[in-house]
This record gives sequence, structure tokens and C-alpha cells, in this order.
Amino acid sequence: MDKHDAALTKHEQLLHHIESLKPGTKISVRKLAKEQGVSEGTAYRAVKDAESMGIVITKERIGTVRVEKKPRNLSEQLTFSEVVDIVEGHVLGGARGLTKALNKYVIGAMKLDAMARYIDAGSLLIVGNREDAHRLALEHGAGVLITGGFGTSREVKILADSLDLPIISSKDDTFTVATMINRALFDRLIKKKIMLVEDIVNTSSSISVLRSSSTVKQFDQLRDRTGLNRFPIVDEWNRVVGIITYKDVAGAGPDQTLDKLYTRHPITVSLTTTLASAAHMMVWEGIEVLPVVDRNRKLIAMITRREVLHAMRDSRKEPQLGETFDDLIWNGFEELRDEEGMLYFQGMITPQMVTGLGSVSEGVMMSIMTNAATRIAKDVRGHDHIMENMTSYFVRPIQIEDIVTLVPRIIETSRKFCKLDMEMRLNQQLVAKVMLTLQSIGNE
Repeated sequence: MDKHDAALTKHEQLLHHIESLKPGTKISVRKLAKEQGVSEGTAYRAVKDAESMGIVITKERIGTVRVEKKPRNLSEQLTFSEVVDIVEGHVLGGARGLTKALNKYVIGAMKLDAMARYIDAGSLLIVGNREDAHRLALEHGAGVLITGGFGTSREVKILADSLDLPIISSKDDTFTVATMINRALFDRLIKKKIMLVEDIVNTSSSISVLRSSSTVKQFDQLRDRTGLNRFPIVDEWNRVVGIITYKDVAGAGPDQTLDKLYTRHPITVSLTTTLASAAHMMVWEGIEVLPVVDRNRKLIAMITRREVLHAMRDSRKEPQLGETFDDLIWNGFEELRDEEGMLYFQGMITPQMVTGLGSVSEGVMMSIMTNAATRIAKDVRGHDHIMENMTSYFVRPIQIEDIVTLVPRIIETSRKFCKLDMEMRLNQQLVAKVMLTLQSIGNE
């Protein structure tokens, strides 16, 4: 073990070990802890971090498995290989076609002649043990997913191999596998909509850094050359140990070293941090530049507040590709304006919004009011906000199919904050009220 390896924490060593495993290897927290000589809690945290990195997934009835990390810029389409993983299937033939993209899937619950109208190249036929349908799909350039754990004939497998079109078998029924594929597509669309730090950083560009042994004179020289007022302090392994700013060196002599001047334990972000979170940190802390580090705190890049905000604005111009729970909850509400031009909202409580007792979920009510508040703040001030704090009061229960109205009132606005209250009314009667403070993430 070299000096660098010795400096690694147990957590980092565990992550390196997990990365070294072959894709497809099953991972047991208990076995991992025993092999690496750590507690099960430490092993569990490492596995969860590996899962967030995309190199480990947990499958129902199988457990935790090492997988190849998928690139962030995946297309909206799944490949046949990904379908195999999603449905926990195995390939009967046509393995060379697993890298092909899936355009759509067709459920084969009809007569053969009718089925042929819906099958085209790049599609996937989901069907049971119907050999004639398997052959029809392959002849039309489609892959086949056989449900119920059934197989197919040797002749069909040979045909699949010759056409490089996969035949996949899954033990689950047609409805279950279709639901799995739909969920995977849905999740992918949502992930593509949410921008991360890695979407805007250029990890190949040079970064201006200083060391704790650097002097104020070297800081001034770097500041004159780059025009920046804030630099990361790194150690001999390029790990971020601090931040030095122009205010920190003000009044110090040119030969003064930075070791007693810089701020230790600085705020950093990773490549998987969302842009919204990065913007929130920068606005809240009043900083213009953030270091981007890997899991070992090694410096990868620097991002500026301007870059983050511009990227967020550009992302809003893209079409909405997927819907989160917040989107689904909010879809039933419409924007209206009163006589003074102020926004208010109206919508119906659907069965999905209620608890088992039949009244609307408090969490859903909070989501609705937060959505309404951020839309009001943007309408009034022209840029985005996130919730800083909320005080809520629930006056009386709301039932399924009640039509509620959300009425806002702006209390105070400043450059960074917007304070307002929001009433939820049913037939002009107050049923809930919240007071919110929203923080601006859109003003530069």
C-alpha cells in the first residue's frame, strides 16, 4: 500500500473494492463487512454510496448487484440489454442484438394478423408461448420478450441469431413486465429533466489552485492573471482542504503564507449534485464559485454561480420529458387571475391524494401549497425560488373530489427572499393556511 492508499478511509477503500468487482457480482453487506474487516454499518453506507454512483443496483428477489455505470447522456430509449436487466430475464437467442435500441413495445394479446399491423423494426413484442408470434416479430425486425418463463423452438432461436434480434424470457407475466419497462422509461425521462453539476462542468479545463504554503503575493499574482477572487486550497493529493478569498488576505503582508488565513472545511459539490442544490448553496452562503470534488475530495472542476443559473434557465426551455410526483399532484390545478391580476389556483382533490381514511394527505397539501407559492413568487419577481421554511395550519379535513382554491398574499419581498401566506379554501371557507419564506435562486 503506497502513501496515497494509506491515506484513504475505510469507506473509500470499500468503494474501490466494489468498483473492482465484475459486473453481475452479487454483493452482501454482511459478507463485504467480514471480508474487508469493517462493521456492517460501514459496509452498508459504502453500498448505498455505490448505488448513488450508479455502479450498484438492488433488484427485487435478487439482491444487490454490481453493474456497469450508465453514462449520463443516455438517450430516452432503452436497449434490449437494459430490458433484460429490468425484467430479470435471460437471453434465449440473438445476443448480438442486445445493444440495439428499443423504440416501443407491443403486447401480443390479439390474433396474428392483427398483431402484424403494430410490429415494426426496433420494437419489442411481449407475448407468451406463441411460437408463431415469435417468428412473426423477428421477421418484422422486432425483438421478443416471452413471459411466464416459457421458451421457444430451436428454429426460432436460430432465426434470432441470424437476424441479430434478441429473444428474452422472463418468469413474470405480461402485465408485470410491461409495468417494469414503463417505470424504467418514466424514471429515465425524469432523470434527463433534472440537471446535475456534471451536465455543465468541463473536467478537462485547467483549474487555478493554491496550497497552504503559498504566499499572499502568489494569491495576488493568481488573482491578477485570472480575474477571480476565490481559489481552492489543495494538498499534495489534490484534495480540497480549504478556500481562500480576497477578504481573507486583506491586510496581510506579501510574504505571509496562507495556512493561517484560509477557510477550512469549505462547501463543495459533487458531479451528482443537482443544479438547484448548488444554486441554493451559492445564494445562501453568498459565494460565486464552488469546487467540484470526487468522493475522495479530489478537485475535479470549479463552477460559477452564473454558469449554474444560466444552465437552469436553459433547461426550462426544454420540453417536459417526465413527471415527478409533484408534477402529477399539480397537474389537476389551473392558474387563474383575480380582478387585480394576481394569480390564484383552483383544482380538484383526486383519490390518489387522500389517506386511507378518505381525507387529503397533509403531505400532498404541503406539496400543493409549495408549488403554488413558488409560481406566485416567480410571477411577481420574474425568477425562481425554493422554499426556505414553512409554518402550516390545518383547520378542517378535505374529501375526495372537493374543489379547493389557493389564494396567496405577498407579505414582503427583498433581493433574496419572498415572504407570503397561502390560504386553501373550500366553498369560501378556510381549510388550511401556510406562511412561507422562499429564497431566490434566480437573481445574479
